[in-house]
Amino acid sequence: MRALVGLGLVLALGACDASEPVKPAVKEAPEVKLATVALDAPIRVLGTEPFWNVEIAPAGLVLTRIDQQPLTAPNNGFEANGNVVLWTSAMPDQTPIKITLTGTDCSDGMSDRIYPLSAMVEIGTETLTGCAASVEALSRASEAGRVE
Repeated sequence: MRALVGLGLVLALGACDASEPVKPAVKEAPEVKLATVALDAPIRVLGTEPFWNVEIAPAGLVLTRIDQQPLTAPNNGFEANGNVVLWTSAMPDQTPIKITLTGTDCSDGMSDRIYPLSAMVEIGTETLTGCAASVEALSRASEAGRVE
């Protein structure tokens, strides 16, 4: 009987391979959102009078204005504080850029769209106000109604 128990222990221990490390369970980080907008996906901030937009993407912040070359600043990540999210960076000439998004509905004043986020972009001493939504939602949106 002892031989069978001993043999069982040897077989059980032999089945354990000490060379393979135990892999911990992978937990996915929860998606960070402001209103309905995922903050880890590309976001477009836009305004009128004059027309401008800022693309917020992992590769950088790209400011585009009519009749000007796009300017790119590094995306240093964001700070979230309740219903407000803030990105800060600097343009190539070291002019500071600060983008503040607030989780409140917004109208751009020219279209019949309702955007999920209000926006303020500060470039040096200039302040631009507008609206924002995910690039994906904007690609699906019609000319009127909610951008979702």
